[in-house]
Amino acid sequence: MNLILIIIPIVILIIGIGGYFTIFTDENIEISENEQTLQSENLQTLIQTNVKSLFKVMAYENDFEIIEGEKIWRNVFYELDESNNMIYDNLKNNKKSAVIFPIFTAAAYSEPGFYTFYRGECDREFHGVLFRDDDCLTVKLEEEYNPLFTSSANGLQVLNLLDYDILTDISIHQNPEILSKYEKIILLHNEYVTSVEFDAILSHPNVIYLYPNALYAEVNFDEELWEISLVRGHNYPEITIRNGFDWKFDNSPEEYDVTCDDMKFSKIDNGWMLNCYPENVLHKNKELLKQIKDF
Repeated sequence: MNLILIIIPIVILIIGIGGYFTIFTDENIEISENEQTLQSENLQTLIQTNVKSLFKVMAYENDFEIIEGEKIWRNVFYELDESNNMIYDNLKNNKKSAVIFPIFTAAAYSEPGFYTFYRGECDREFHGVLFRDDDCLTVKLEEEYNPLFTSSANGLQVLNLLDYDILTDISIHQNPEILSKYEKIILLHNEYVTSVEFDAILSHPNVIYLYPNALYAEVNFDEELWEISLVRGHNYPEITIRNGFDWKFDNSPEEYDVTCDDMKFSKIDNGWMLNCYPENVLHKNKELLKQIKDF
């Protein structure tokens, strides 16, 4: 099964065989005893699990870890389940709405990258190149990305299946006026953004901040070199700096609530903000998906 996520400046193209969308995730997903086996084109065995979800949840048979006696999938793929078509009809996007894929955040979490620096591990050799200190705070964007848990992998998949348009950080940085074409903008875990993107998002009147910790740090995007560099935020360049934009609606502490047992939206100046990180629940929560649609 050859799946590629191609990032280009204006749009995100999703190319796959059989309609799957490549996602790498660290999330814990429960499994059940009954599994339907499928065969992928590259002869790796896929299983269709009975994970509790509104969608079919696929995984490679051997792509798991055993943690405290529990089988945990590393990679999952979502697909529409024909038996839930009536449910989808009530959940699918019916407005001019767009989701912003956090490509800059995906890059920031790559290795070596921003988090290599935060851990104090940048002064070493990576891939035959010696990195020292601030070198890790400039990261070249890749032509292909498999989104991680930290870049809202499940959220991106699910909302794509429900017919939401997909934009990227790059789209907005290069053409901030593009947001005015949409009635509703949905942010994922867009932790790292440029100042141009930040201003464009705050200028839109109806933004759904679906993941806490969005708009947390400022990066510079060099279009010629195709790389991002950390400018301000996340305790940089001063240890006392948290939000790089000094944004009054920063809700970063709430990103650590991944169970979403007391999930609710709060009204802010230009939209609505969720109080938990919904990556583990979005694919199976009909009420949440309906609320996102209705905003």
